[in-house]
Amino acid sequence: MNVGFHGLSAFPLTPADEDGVVDVEALARLIERLDAADVDSVGLLGSTGSYAYLSRSERLRAVQAAAECVKGKRPLIVGVGALRTSESVALARDAEKAGADALLLAPVSYAPLTQEEAYHHFAAVAGSTSLPLCIYNNPSTTQFVFGDELLVRLAYIPHIRAAKMPLPSDMAFRDELERLRPRLGEGFAIGYSGDWGASQAVLQGADCWYSVIGGLLPVPSLRLLRAAKAADEAEVQRIEAYFQPMWALFKEFGSYRVVYAAANLLSLTHHQPPLPVMPLSVSDCARVEDALATLSELDGLPAATP
Repeated sequence: MNVGFHGLSAFPLTPADEDGVVDVEALARLIERLDAADVDSVGLLGSTGSYAYLSRSERLRAVQAAAECVKGKRPLIVGVGALRTSESVALARDAEKAGADALLLAPVSYAPLTQEEAYHHFAAVAGSTSLPLCIYNNPSTTQFVFGDELLVRLAYIPHIRAAKMPLPSDMAFRDELERLRPRLGEGFAIGYSGDWGASQAVLQGADCWYSVIGGLLPVPSLRLLRAAKAADEAEVQRIEAYFQPMWALFKEFGSYRVVYAAANLLSLTHHQPPLPVMPLSVSDCARVEDALATLSELDGLPAATP
């Protein structure tokens, strides 16, 4: 399958019990919604998908279940981040055998990594399978900052074909894209996470929106993505107004806690975030419910529609 790392890459939760055993039936329900909505790709075992909280065996079960749901109809991008290079290599090979179409790798560490250490880590994982790999640049979680020179070096490693970037502090996506694209090579895709800024990223030329909310509410997310791709700024602004209560919650509590609460409210799963991450309070869940209700008003689109 040709994985272009373009459009809406939707990242679902990975529902699991208190012992970290994945509920593959609940995961399948979430992925079936994404499939029905025709998202451009499914991003499994990203930060939203709790990759860091799951064992290798449970991550494999999740990939197998997702591959069975997707059945090759759209790319399945699987996160393979781990503390040890050998573990990430093993996870990458597991994912390839289980039916993944691409890999997503974050520079997870306990001891802070140098730029050179990160380079060799990515090179080893990229060389361990035949799958294309996306650089997961998530400094708010990993505390690792990719320098431009490191990105350039990584872009010329075979199989490394994309980067999932954080929102720039000044939201100047076009400036960042114009700085990086000539150096990263033709065909290297640059997308962004940080849902509240993604429509602006796409309006300014980004290839992909790596989306948390898209993993739960793919239909309104696709509507926003398509308006941005069409450079319809008025429509983007109109749709964004419905998302604002959700974005405010994401910024206040972190998207991870909020999407768990939303998934519970939509009766898609009863599972909670893995401890020590705590679920939202009853009063804060009521705010999530209000945000879902606001989104449901978008052209009469029910928030729970797959």
